[in-house]
Amino acid sequence: MGEDGPVTYWQAPHVDVPVHATVSLPGSKSITNRALILAALADGPSTLTGALRSRDTNLMIEALRAMGTRIEGDADTLAVTPTPLGGGAVDCGLAGTIMRFLPPAATLATGAVAFDGDTQARARPLRTILEALRGLGAEVDGDTLPFTVHGKGALRGGTVTIDASGSSQFVSGLLLSGARFEEGLTVHHDGKALPSVPHIEMTVEMLRRADVSVEAPADSRKAQTWIVHPGPIRAVDWEIEPDLSNATPFLAAAAITGGAVSIPHWPRITTQPGDVIREILVRMGAEVGIVDGVLTVRGPERLAGIDIDLHDVGELTPTVAALAALADSPSWLRGIAHLRGHETDRLAALSTEINRLGGKVTETEDGLEIVPAELHGGRWHSYADHRMATAGAILGLKVPGIEIEDIGTTAKTLPDFVDLWATMLDSAPGAAH
Repeated sequence: MGEDGPVTYWQAPHVDVPVHATVSLPGSKSITNRALILAALADGPSTLTGALRSRDTNLMIEALRAMGTRIEGDADTLAVTPTPLGGGAVDCGLAGTIMRFLPPAATLATGAVAFDGDTQARARPLRTILEALRGLGAEVDGDTLPFTVHGKGALRGGTVTIDASGSSQFVSGLLLSGARFEEGLTVHHDGKALPSVPHIEMTVEMLRRADVSVEAPADSRKAQTWIVHPGPIRAVDWEIEPDLSNATPFLAAAAITGGAVSIPHWPRITTQPGDVIREILVRMGAEVGIVDGVLTVRGPERLAGIDIDLHDVGELTPTVAALAALADSPSWLRGIAHLRGHETDRLAALSTEINRLGGKVTETEDGLEIVPAELHGGRWHSYADHRMATAGAILGLKVPGIEIEDIGTTAKTLPDFVDLWATMLDSAPGAAH
């Protein structure tokens, strides 16, 4: 039995033929949730088009509404009208973008904002952001979920030093609200190398589009200091790109079956880390091309292993690990020790689940070593982690008899995953749905 009733299992579809399909994907979670916060703090109304509607983004919408922001629209077009923020209760679910991005905004509210979330979320590290806010003049009760931010309608701001090596979201969360602090904000990072740097670059780029003055390091991989000058956040009508990380399981389907999968509206220039999947698939033997904004991946006859540092794009690890488990030579995934603090300990989860199916995966200090082995069917546990669930679906295409626990957890960022997966396979007559 699970917390909310019996555990359910989804029979992952299996195919014996190449997959050929075009898959249209909804908007980026990372961009949608950043745009929602910037719109709530802006100097006028904004419209978001192509917004993702998923558990994480719906929770962000409800959290901002609870604090007084007017957000109208039931589909992927949202009209956001800022109002002075007030106290309220915020359900973070399992969303790092809520538990780390909203507390700085909550310091600008008039009243107490109480944060809580799923049981699994209470283990996620938050002390870094909450201590930073205290250092900038905020009153915060607690160091993990549940916690309360006592908003005073304003925050002094200034300079703070943090160790953000556990998550780039600590930096992004501070930067998004920094222009509204009285003295602006200077963030120094002091610690091991920052993970997921492209996500910080995304934050900086979006702030600049909202006319916020941001000084950021020229070389993000050696990033140490960001300065956000005080001033208004201009209203912007945001057009949200497709979620490139959510595209990766579908592109993986082409790579492992020797088929071809196309994704329309792939951005020519983007700060989304998911764009790196193009390079990864080429290195593993696939052909990748973009024509008129449509990305197409064609799979090879045999998939090669890969030795790669995924430090900046850790969210791609579950997809790459699934590909590596089906490759014909060993793989080493490096630079991803920080994934032990994600929705679940993703390194332990991936090694446990792939090995449960007959794989040979070894955890290293900062990643995974994956040696190809004959896989067999069995149960795949998702750990309430959307990317674990989609990794299991990738393996299921090649390995019959995989049953995935709680496929519904994909609703965190891609609520229509099961339907999109089935539609992709409809062109494959050998699919066992």
